Amino acid sequence: MPEKLRERIEELKRLARAAEDKPAALGMDIDLARFGEQPPGYDYREALQHISELDPEEMARTGVRVDARERAGSFVQIDDTVVHASALEEGIEVMGTREALETYEWLWDYYWKAVPVDMDKYTAAVELHPFDGYFIHALPGARIIYPLQACMYLRSPRYIQRLHNLIVVEEGAELHIITGCASEHEIESALHAGVSEFYVKRNAKLTFTMVHNWHPNMYVRPRSGILVEEGATFINNYICMEPVLYLQTYPTARLRGEGAVARFNSMMVASPGSVMDVGSRVILEAPGTRAEVISRAVTRAGEIIARGQIAGKAPGIKAHLECHGLILDKGGRIYAIPELDGGDPDVDMSHEAAVGKIAQEEVEYLMARGLSEEEATSAIVRGFLNVRIEGLPPQLEREIQRLMEESESKAL
Repeated sequence: MPEKLRERIEELKRLARAAEDKPAALGMDIDLARFGEQPPGYDYREALQHISELDPEEMARTGVRVDARERAGSFVQIDDTVVHASALEEGIEVMGTREALETYEWLWDYYWKAVPVDMDKYTAAVELHPFDGYFIHALPGARIIYPLQACMYLRSPRYIQRLHNLIVVEEGAELHIITGCASEHEIESALHAGVSEFYVKRNAKLTFTMVHNWHPNMYVRPRSGILVEEGATFINNYICMEPVLYLQTYPTARLRGEGAVARFNSMMVASPGSVMDVGSRVILEAPGTRAEVISRAVTRAGEIIARGQIAGKAPGIKAHLECHGLILDKGGRIYAIPELDGGDPDVDMSHEAAVGKIAQEEVEYLMARGLSEEEATSAIVRGFLNVRIEGLPPQLEREIQRLMEESESKAL
């Protein structure tokens, strides 16, 4: 190992040890000592159909098709074990993060550059303890037709699933990823601590769709950072309509090159007992950059904290932040926190936020046309959650719509 790399690893460990007890800047703190169980190992499978620990219907709800039809590749991890990784189209690489770091010395130039290793106790825990995750690499100029699918599954109780994902989309490449996180439905309680770093290079495009399908007793702490270069586009779609005990995430995208674009779309339904602290932040650092943050939140007696921040640091930028929420049941709460931070006289940024109930006249209108009150309410909520996402290829648009419908049918 080169001396320079050895010094960098030691410095990362030092920073992580100093942050082992550092609480998160946002959300409720969690005592990590509560989770100490070690999971069993799992065998690697060459075919998705042979992963007997996962139910095909469960995987489908997170966007993973066991037949890999209309998929560019697949990645599956159970607890801390990579059980499958494959690329089916030319121009992409898929493997476990630890294997990738051992294979490519250049990857260390990206490791912990988009997310600080000492951000909080959760990032520190990922660095200081055994972890894996996926490395996805789109080669320069590659135009990947079908989405690549990934599934992170937590099967062991009282366990911390530690992940570090690295996604690099090289210059001029285009890639779509559908990734689902899920847990065993009989699980008592566990913690998912996932770090994801995205690097979207010059004139590249990455569409990343995340579907969360957790057990009601799960604590979830994703930490994500995105670096977007000149002329590149990053689109993030987040869907969480299943009960979860406490979810807190606040991905940050930095638009570092002129003309870079970032769009965040979030669709959430909070069931009774669930707390969802979900937000997105975009820092526009270069001239002519664009950003859009759209959030749709529905509570059925759960709590949703909908955050959003746009920070304009350069001239000629345009950005919009929008948060709309529906409270369907007593006991529900939506707390919207939209923030604009302008740092240049030539910025154009706006935001709007609205929280309320379904208009009774809308329900009565649909009931007059033959729907029951429950059917009318569900139809209105589905329309409310249906955010139009511009610039998607038809096959990806169809798949996202399918995932939305599947999630809605269970949540509403």
